[in-house]
Amino acid sequence: MISFVIPAHNEEKLLPRTLDALHVAAKATGREYEIIVASDASTDATAAVATKKGAKVVVIDRRHIAAARNEGAKVATGDPIIFVDADTVIPTETLQAALQSLDDGAIGGGITVGLDEELSFFGRFLLGFWNTVSRLRCWAAGCFIFVRRDAFEAVGGFDEQYYVGEEIFLSTALKTQGRFVILRETVASSARKTKSHSGWETMKVIGRLLFFGRSAWKKREGLDMWYVRRDVD
Repeated sequence: MISFVIPAHNEEKLLPRTLDALHVAAKATGREYEIIVASDASTDATAAVATKKGAKVVVIDRRHIAAARNEGAKVATGDPIIFVDADTVIPTETLQAALQSLDDGAIGGGITVGLDEELSFFGRFLLGFWNTVSRLRCWAAGCFIFVRRDAFEAVGGFDEQYYVGEEIFLSTALKTQGRFVILRETVASSARKTKSHSGWETMKVIGRLLFFGRSAWKKREGLDMWYVRRDVD
């Protein structure tokens, strides 16, 4: 059985399309599957939407992305575990490629990130930069991470010291367990951060994280791009 784990905070708007696409992709594989939505401190209809769409719901109140991923994984019964962001559409071919890489001996991996809208020049630069670094360093993006259960448990899951970048630290840890891959197949993740935050705001956040190092990654303060939603049309 495949276990899909989706961390979600107030995702009633975008979660339905994510779940619909996931059902289509999962059914195309011919394998049994389950979808678990870890609703973290949601105040909207996230849990109700997830239930209506056939997902199991884990309700937590941590407001912590790594913790939400781990809580979802704790109730997952399948192998592999695939972590998907609540604003991300997974194409069938991407899921099939991930499963094939596991069948071929990889212990886990990630994908090439794609977004669901046309980006500005700066947005395209950042996306291209991340995809290049991701491939060179073998770091998975948080929107889609697949992993064998034994490898995930061996490294202790996502490191809850960190409020951001938990996927990078997990990727680094998993590489000690076996072959970790970054696929060329893509997903369609929401471009809402590029619309709600200016290039200058984005650069300030990145600069702060780079300048202060891991200490800045361990505090929710200053990480509004991940923890404070700005609604955009």
